[in-house]
Amino acid sequence: MDFETVKAKYQSVIDLAKAKNVKLHNVHLEGEKLLIKGDAPNDDVKNAIWNEAKSVDPVHADLTLDINIDPSLPAPAPDVKHYTVVAGDSLWRIAQNNLGNGARYPEIIAANPGKLKDENTVIHPGDVLIIP
Repeated sequence: MDFETVKAKYQSVIDLAKAKNVKLHNVHLEGEKLLIKGDAPNDDVKNAIWNEAKSVDPVHADLTLDINIDPSLPAPAPDVKHYTVVAGDSLWRIAQNNLGNGARYPEIIAANPGKLKDENTVIHPGDVLIIP
């Protein structure tokens, strides 16, 4: 397998590593395997990179993934979830379904200052809200 082919196969792993503040040292072909070597800011990021590699190819026989932990690296920003309002939704129902407790709807209001003023703000199908 040539470098470009195997790199394209694992491009989602490389992209995720970059998005999660992994400091990549090597991305090259070593023998018949793609070597991705770098430092992650924490175990959660390291595990996310491994999980992505496994989702691409559970056996990953053509990949050597060498990720170490460097706590001096900045942790990535938390993932942001978006929710598109559907007919019949309320802030309470959205909080119940996405945060596990309807009473947490003020967190959704706080995460959407440009769209939601308070609990009386009307939401419409198609509105996209940030879920903290």
